[in-house]
Amino acid sequence: MSATTQARYKVGGMDCASCATKIDTAVRRMPGVEDVSVSVASGTMTVRHDGTGDLVAIEKKVVGLGYSLRALGRGKLPITPIEGEIRGTHDHDHHHHAHDGAHDHSPHDHGSTEIEGLHGHDHGPMEGPWWKSAKGRLTILVGVALAVAYGIGHLLPAYDAYIFTAAMLIGLVPIARRAVMAAFAGTPFSIEMLMTIAAVGAVVIDASEEAAAVVFLFLIGELLEGVAAGKARQSIQSLTALVPKNALLEENGRAREVPAESLAVGAIILVRPGDRISADGIIIAGESAIDEAPVTGESTPVAKGIGDTVFAGTINGDAALRVRVTAAAEDNTIARVVRLVEEAQESKAPTERFIDRFSRYYTPGVVAVAALVAILPPLVGGESWSEWVYKGLAILLIGCPCALVISTPAAIAASLSSGARRGLLMKGGAVLETLGKITAVALDKTGTLTAGKPQVTDVIAFGRNAEDVLRFAAALEAGSSHPLAVAILAKAADDEVEIPAAADARALGGKGVTATVEGQEVFLGSPKAAAERVSLPMAHSRRITGLNDEGKTVSVLIVGGVLAGVIAMRDEPRPDARAGLKALTDAGIRTVMLTGDNARTAAAIGKDLGIEVRAELMPEDKSRIVGELKSEGFVVGKVGDGINDAPALAAADVGIAMGGGTDVALETADAATLHGRVGDIAAMIELSRRTMRNIYQNITIALGLKAIFLVTTILSITGLWPAILADTGATVLVTINALRLLRVRAV
Repeated sequence: MSATTQARYKVGGMDCASCATKIDTAVRRMPGVEDVSVSVASGTMTVRHDGTGDLVAIEKKVVGLGYSLRALGRGKLPITPIEGEIRGTHDHDHHHHAHDGAHDHSPHDHGSTEIEGLHGHDHGPMEGPWWKSAKGRLTILVGVALAVAYGIGHLLPAYDAYIFTAAMLIGLVPIARRAVMAAFAGTPFSIEMLMTIAAVGAVVIDASEEAAAVVFLFLIGELLEGVAAGKARQSIQSLTALVPKNALLEENGRAREVPAESLAVGAIILVRPGDRISADGIIIAGESAIDEAPVTGESTPVAKGIGDTVFAGTINGDAALRVRVTAAAEDNTIARVVRLVEEAQESKAPTERFIDRFSRYYTPGVVAVAALVAILPPLVGGESWSEWVYKGLAILLIGCPCALVISTPAAIAASLSSGARRGLLMKGGAVLETLGKITAVALDKTGTLTAGKPQVTDVIAFGRNAEDVLRFAAALEAGSSHPLAVAILAKAADDEVEIPAAADARALGGKGVTATVEGQEVFLGSPKAAAERVSLPMAHSRRITGLNDEGKTVSVLIVGGVLAGVIAMRDEPRPDARAGLKALTDAGIRTVMLTGDNARTAAAIGKDLGIEVRAELMPEDKSRIVGELKSEGFVVGKVGDGINDAPALAAADVGIAMGGGTDVALETADAATLHGRVGDIAAMIELSRRTMRNIYQNITIALGLKAIFLVTTILSITGLWPAILADTGATVLVTINALRLLRVRAV
């Protein structure tokens, strides 16, 4: 199979949609590049190329635009559609830095290329207090220069034009250099270019004081964008801080503290009460309540014991645990969630792609309108050149598409992060957008609507009391791992029944089990097999048939050749299933259960839950029914465990996997729920709908402010200062509005 190569980078200083567009345009023009995905929200860039691409040249091109780079991972990928898939490249910490403008690393260097102060402007990452960043320092410097210019201008009014021009140039030179680099890289109509033209034009028409103020306001806007973008990134990256740095590794019966990242799969760790668990694993000793809220959003601690799975970053409750590690640090649940969300943010939604295409024509159109406003009135109507050139320059600044372009990705990034913190994982903006359009949801039964584990529902005594029935049955099943045996033993434990010893235990293929208990021969098996041993009175047969009609599996107990009683078991609905399905129907969504189970059992569960049922289905039948729903005009979401439902998950508009953060749950479907609650499906759809409302609000804010200031500029009500405020203000407003999605809201 032919292969393509993927390289993934962390990009420093990419704080707005304009930055992403410049990088995308520049890299896409490089030889051998097949596709580029740039995410402002996660600060990453993924480059796919045919193997002939020069990665060093690509890195130099991005660094030349004034950004810093750090490689996250590279590898060979089969040439297949990759939208929405998890790639799982890992962040290697062996990066290094280039200094003094040098970046002479080899093509095999998987490290970073970081150059500070390139072209007089450090586009470095916004970390720590804003005033310590290069952007912050430049903004403060220009602000001080502007204040000094005002002071000196009052003392020496004859020279104020030169003084304000000098103050302006401190901020404009790095902006202009970035504009030139972007133009050479294929983005002539960047915000930096519009800003440069407007500032130089203002000086030419003797408005140097306003030019200096506009440059200062522009830098403030960039700084605010950087702070806002940093806040959005931190919302998901803060998850990584949940995993403790150290772990107690148990070796030769002794525990010693080691770095959590050094834990190997199979290692045994000790987790003390109150400690955060340092790795994904399986409990091999101990029982405790685990607070999983950091990973799944579930506020109630979950009781866990031997054989149960635990996640890195969750909090152990009241007892010590010994845990066998099942995933290395870079592959634990939190690492996979962070990686999934970051890569999902690179997958553009349809609305975002439309806005991108629109902005390509919008910005040149604005430049053309600004030119016409500046030239036509003086030429045709004999108006003042100074007045109309000033208005044209103001329109240039108003027309910057930053707020419009960031309106969609900012909302999607905030939504993906908010969802991840609640255990709702969505693979990209396209999935997030489609979720809100769902009109029908098809759900698997076992493990999705039900717990996937049979539970004893009825213990009915015929010849003995109920405790004896449970006691003898548990004696036969002691030590068995069969799901029905586990259910009986769990019921005996809950009822604190003392289980007697059994001797000569034998399994009778397809019929049941038999053993000697307290000196009597005891049999537990199917009603049919029991009828071969003793006669079943008509009343008892009718009782058993009634239990079967309720979707329950019935085992008959015979003690000493006498009918003793029956035990009925069923895979019960999840506690939240009924409420979760009601939330979906209340949202106007049709629900249907698709199951391979027998029709009688499925109908009983369906009746309990109030859901339409299709039973006795093969995997291809489930896929066919999803197709039928789509042909009826429904937008279909399919919910399953991500394994035997794979065909139906693929056939649906959105496949949603239920599961506890397993690889299958995270990689098979378009979306996944970490804690597997049915109510999470409705929560995911509601989050999508909130996100789309937020996006429409953002687009309205961006275009509405521009329209208002366009009219007021032409009417001479506003000028250059309000124009730049209209641009940066709209960008900041849109970003703040998008960040509202980070607030967790119960459904």
